[in-house]
Amino acid sequence: MHAPETILLPPTPWSRGFHVTAKPFGARCNLDCSYCFYREKASSLYPQTAVPRMSDATLEAFIRDYLASQPGGTVVFAWQGGEPTLMGIEFFRRAVRLQQTYAAGRRVTNTLQTNGTLLDDAWGRFLAENKFLVGLSLDGPRELHDSYRVDRGGHPSWHNVMHGLGVLKRHRVDFNTLTVVHRRNVRHARRVYEFLRTAGSDYMQFIPLVERRAGPAEAAHGLAHGAPRDGRDGLVPRVLAAVEVAPECAEPRDVGVFLSTIFDHWVRRDVGRVFVQNFDAALSAWLGLEAPVCVFQERCGAALALEHNGDVYACDHYVYPGHRLGNLHATPLADLGHGVPARSFGDAKADLPGVCRECPARFACNGDCPKHRFIAAGEDEPGVSYLCPGYREFFKHIAPTMERMAALLRAGRPAADIMRGN
Repeated sequence: MHAPETILLPPTPWSRGFHVTAKPFGARCNLDCSYCFYREKASSLYPQTAVPRMSDATLEAFIRDYLASQPGGTVVFAWQGGEPTLMGIEFFRRAVRLQQTYAAGRRVTNTLQTNGTLLDDAWGRFLAENKFLVGLSLDGPRELHDSYRVDRGGHPSWHNVMHGLGVLKRHRVDFNTLTVVHRRNVRHARRVYEFLRTAGSDYMQFIPLVERRAGPAEAAHGLAHGAPRDGRDGLVPRVLAAVEVAPECAEPRDVGVFLSTIFDHWVRRDVGRVFVQNFDAALSAWLGLEAPVCVFQERCGAALALEHNGDVYACDHYVYPGHRLGNLHATPLADLGHGVPARSFGDAKADLPGVCRECPARFACNGDCPKHRFIAAGEDEPGVSYLCPGYREFFKHIAPTMERMAALLRAGRPAADIMRGN
């Protein structure tokens, strides 16, 4: 199952390279999570009879080109889906061998985002031996997780995910957790956080679910899940007269309360022990640094998506024909990643309505992800993020503490010293 992961990016994407999320098995998955934004690709990108499996030739071309395109001494490969473990261990063994062949002395690391249901001891040994960092999709305790994360027969997945988590822990595989914040778990913030903490997660991502329900006109064009249509720049989705979100989405203000509740608990006892990506991104903003996650950067366009056949798209959330940059078998990956279409896509994110430009939280939010901007802001203006009310309250809530934490770091003290006053 593909969770809406927030992409970690270098601070200055154009000068330091771009990130590619590789999908070797495309959108295919052994789960059928009702909120998955990528599952529609299985019908829109490939014929029903086709199995979207990355060939050895495409794998080698990707690894060769990606290593050649990346500056610096460390290159990170990110494997996702769908469910990438459906490719089998041998595929990833080949990937590691090819990385060693083309690394030219540089350090290579791998991340794997998985639903965890297919992990066994063979996987555990492989991931540990090759030092993969695994992102595990886990939405909380059993009944909260199983609300939407089910297999193709409608059966719950929590038990199998927890078995996979046990494999990772038994083999001492480094892992973090990705939790989708949705209508069922949004009012259980403290419970979700404590569950993840007890499960052994010391690095957490909380990703608010924002998926549009396709209207009749969109559905007729195959544009489900909020695909861009008639936008000002082809990046921001059309502004809606009425909010049309999927029923699994939480209310924006509830998302703000969820994050604020976890923050209050975290800052009392877990700073420096548990790392929460959402809070790390906020602290970067208070320090005057570029956000380490794509949704809060001023511009995007440096987080590409690679489909199984070598097609490269401007973003994981924009795998639509209008945002296809090309194919790495025809054009070097570096040219696709640094080309005018990718840059134009990224620059469009900075087109904000007046209400965003004047917002005191703009330095931390930067308008959120463009795919979320479908709420009317004013006549002939781009839309604002569906999550705006929640983020605005969250950043306001944490501001005094963030100012103190930033002051501690500037003084050469650890951020964990904030707990001495709480």
